[in-house]
Amino acid sequence: MARLENPPTKPYLARGAGVTRCDACRVPETACICSYKEEHQAQVEFWLLMHRYETFKPTNTGRLVKACLPSTRELVWQSRTDPGEVLGALLENPKYQPILVFPESDDYQHRMVQPSEIKSREGVIPALILLDGTWRQARRMFRHSTYFSDLPVISLSQARETSYSLRKSIHEGQLCTAEVAIGLLEELDEVPAAEGLARYFERFNNHYIATRRRWARR
Repeated sequence: MARLENPPTKPYLARGAGVTRCDACRVPETACICSYKEEHQAQVEFWLLMHRYETFKPTNTGRLVKACLPSTRELVWQSRTDPGEVLGALLENPKYQPILVFPESDDYQHRMVQPSEIKSREGVIPALILLDGTWRQARRMFRHSTYFSDLPVISLSQARETSYSLRKSIHEGQLCTAEVAIGLLEELDEVPAAEGLARYFERFNNHYIATRRRWARR
């Protein structure tokens, strides 16, 4: 995990904060899902750009993407004007074609690309940037990060319903980070990777819900 340059001023004290968790999957140790992890390769990379508060949350699903697709990069969003040393270097690296993942809008329609247009060219890897945080945090990261202003944007071409039940969605049709990654992999014909991540996500969802029910009975 990247070191946080701007750590939160308060410790993470949300529900379940005192539970002993697996360091990798962050599910309580009694329900660890690491043995179900499937590793896959794909012709695209994911860059997981996490809001600094998201890194502490055990309900975060971005780490599932990293677990199943080891080429995924985990980065912490720094500020609106400074991408940080690592992300800044990646954005300038001609080896990659960075593409922001965000819902479609008329405001930036000229920047939108379709999944069918995303193909690996020789020596160039499509890098899909997942903004990992609450809806408000992700929108702020997208709209106010000056270094993203000229990047192409991709969104899922078909509406999907979420099966993620650990957090409440603000808007109808809103998906968690892992579900967005699964949908993009499907639309990019990366079927084995999509199916493997989907199975791991389902396992995470079910095991986490089961442990919450145990807390409720105590």
